[in-house]
Amino acid sequence: MDPRTRNSAIAALVILLGFGIVAFYLPKIMLFVGERSPVAAGGVAVLFVLAFFLVFWLRGRAQGGGR
Repeated sequence: MDPRTRNSAIAALVILLGFGIVAFYLPKIMLFVGERSPVAAGGVAVLFVLAFFLVFWLRGRAQGGGR
């Protein structure tokens, strides 16, 4: 495994672990936000999913894959 591949794998692992932890607590976050506004709770879920794809899209562009 060359250094670039190893660094990419480590970065992907950190990103997935971070999103995994947030996903674990997402129901509690949504319930907390949903007490104030059900629409805002849905917005939190949508933002979470969009952020997940946005991070990997940006990472792909930064590595030169989006040409």
